[in-house]
Parts: sequence; structure tokens; C-alpha cells
Amino acid sequence: MKHNTLKLGIVAMTIMSTLFFGSCNKDRIKNNDTDTSYAKDNALSEFAYNDALNISDEASTLNTGDNLGNYKTASNCATVTHDTTTTPKTITIDFGLTNCLCNDGRYRKGKIEVSYTGHYKDSGMVRTITFDSYFVNNNQILGSKTIQNMGYNTNNQTYFTITVNGLIIKATTGDSIIWNQNRVRTYTAGENTANKLDDVYSITGSGTGTKANGISYTMTITQPLVKAIACSWIEAGEIQIQPTGGNLRTINYGNGTCDDQATVSINGATYPITLN
Repeated sequence: MKHNTLKLGIVAMTIMSTLFFGSCNKDRIKNNDTDTSYAKDNALSEFAYNDALNISDEASTLNTGDNLGNYKTASNCATVTHDTTTTPKTITIDFGLTNCLCNDGRYRKGKIEVSYTGHYKDSGMVRTITFDSYFVNNNQILGSKTIQNMGYNTNNQTYFTITVNGLIIKATTGDSIIWNQNRVRTYTAGENTANKLDDVYSITGSGTGTKANGISYTMTITQPLVKAIACSWIEAGEIQIQPTGGNLRTINYGNGTCDDQATVSINGATYPITLN
């Protein structure tokens, strides 16, 4: 009996030691967490799907055969085709089969396909954006983005609900980002002018993502993102990202300066990142 009791005691101590040191190891990993890749992947996704909408906005104001102005390339390879005979109507923005250097310093190729039920500024309009072999800086953009014009809010600003079911295959590593989001995009400037370049939007919402290693995360915009059409990056706002079993990350885009810099705060430390 004593022998059995001794064996049980040893087993119990072994299990407790394993749990204790395992817990300590997890705590050590969390305390030493400096991984900014969640923030960088989210920033890349934010850019890619906002960018596709901005391009489709410009294309909606052009005629078949026209070249994009804001995203014009040296060879004028980005052309627009409207098909108004179909239901819904469609727009194709074709950057060609090879990389073209655009005005914002990024390379694009492939097609953005847009189907729509009305003018962008008409209440009730629904626009769906998809992609055909479309790449930005050799990152392949896949999935869909659906936008609905909800009319005016209480501040007399036009606002849109947005759903993104996105997938990006990264050029540098070949791994993928799954990015699913629900957003509200609100005009804050430029709505009543003909010049698209003075448009500014406020973006709120939340969503989920999954990295290539299978770790999922939730994200919430805690301070509205500020996106001016004339700027290639998000200029202000804050996002919190919570990986499963990991530390909370806070991405801060700054105070309104148009630049490619942001910061990520993890476990009390802050790290600079450069936006794609």
C-alpha cells in the first residue's frame, strides 16, 4: 500500500511540475512577445481592400477606354471598361498582365471587377468588388468586398456598410492572410465636390483574421481610422488586435500626418512599423 501511495505521489508531483513549468514557459513567451507581424498583416489588408474601393470609385466616374488618373502609369496600362447591358452592371479595371508602376509608387497587375446596382452616391446602391489575377507589389489580392450606401446619418453625412471576405497571398513568404471584416465608412470631407482627391473618410468596425500558422485573432477599431483619398496610407486612428492565447496589440496610425509610419504596442512596449 505504501509503495502504491508513493508511486501516486510521484506521478502527482510530476504532473504538477509539468503544469507549473509549462505555465511559466507560456508566461515567459507572452512577456517576451515582440511579434509585430499581426499588425503588419492587418495594415497590408487594410490598405489592399481600401485601395480596391478607391480605384473602383474613380473608375465609376470614367468612360470605357479611359485610363485611371489617380493611379495612372507611365504606359497608361490601367484601362476601364463599362458594361451597362448586364444586370447588375459591371466595370472592369485592367492593369494588364505585367507589373505597372502607378503614381502611388506601387506596382499593380491583373483586374478588379466591379458589379453595381446604382450610382455610388445613391441611397441603397450595392457594389461588389472581386479580383481576377490581381496583384499589388506582387501580393495577390483575392476574395470580395461588398459596399452598400445607407444614405445620410444624423450628421447629414453619407455612410456605407462594408463587408470584406478577403484572402491575401504574400509575395515575400508565399503564406496567406485571411481577413474578414464588417465596417462603416463615412464621408467626412469632399462629398459635395467633383474632385475625388479631396475626399476623406472615417472608418469604424471590427473583424477577424487568421495567420498562416493557423493562429486566429479578433480586431476592433477603437479610434476611427482616417483615410484621405489623396494619401496612400491611413493617417490616424487606432486598432486593437487580440490573438488567440496571445497579448493584445494596439496599432496607432498617428495624428493625421500622411506618412507610412505607425506604431504597435505589445505588453507595455511600443515598436515602430512601416506600412506597405
